[in-house]
This record gives sequence, structure tokens and C-alpha cells, in this order.
Amino acid sequence: MKKDFSKIDEALNTTSEVVEVTPVKEEKPKSKAIEDITKDYEYTRANLYSLIEKGQETLNGIMELAEETQSPRAYEVAGQLLKSVADTTDKLLKLQKDLKEVNEESKGPTNVTNNAMFVGSTAELQKMLKQMSKNK
Repeated sequence: MKKDFSKIDEALNTTSEVVEVTPVKEEKPKSKAIEDITKDYEYTRANLYSLIEKGQETLNGIMELAEETQSPRAYEVAGQLLKSVADTTDKLLKLQKDLKEVNEESKGPTNVTNNAMFVGSTAELQKMLKQMSKNK
């Protein structure tokens, strides 16, 4: 469903453009969970790109409006929008880091070392071993 931004574009003297992002195809996902994570990642990434693009276009328009009117409120809105776009770009970077962490976790541990250590006297160790042999 295509959205109509003509009123916003007219008010801000901008033009909207829908950016199509083709998802990256992974060869064969290992499981349904990994497939879902990949799908969610691609969807979120596309949305963040779209938000950043629209925010930049809107920011350009509001800056022009602020310069023309010299309105303090217009400059305030421009500042808020600038912060919002910057926060969205930070979210995009965080998304990359989060996906990398999830992929590393799904691989599992590469080396497992089990070290057992008994702390006590040799007499206590002998009692424990005798008790274990009786229980078996």
C-alpha cells in the first residue's frame, strides 16, 4: 500500500520518494528461529533506512522554512528533527551489532573445558570415594 505524503511535501516544499530495499538472501537458514531473526532484521533495516531518508528530506524543508520565517519555533522543530534522525542512524548501527551478537550466540561454544577440583584432605576424599562406590 502506497502512502500519500503530498500534503506534507507541499507544506515542507519537498518531494517524497519510496526507497525499495531488496532483502539479502541467506543460503539455507539453520533453523526457523534464525530465519525469523533474518527476516526481522531485513524488515527493521529497511524501515530505518526509510525513516532516515524521510527525516533528511523533512529536515531540509523545515530548515528552509525556518530561514524564511526566522521563527524560533521552526528552529526548535528543526533541532528536534535533527536529533531524531541522528538517533535513528544510531539505531541502525545498533541493529548491526545486535545481529552480529545473535549470530555468534547461535554458533554455540567452540571449546568446552570441564575442570573439577576437590578441596579438602585426602581422608575426606577417600570417604567421598567410598560413599560414591557404595551408592553405585
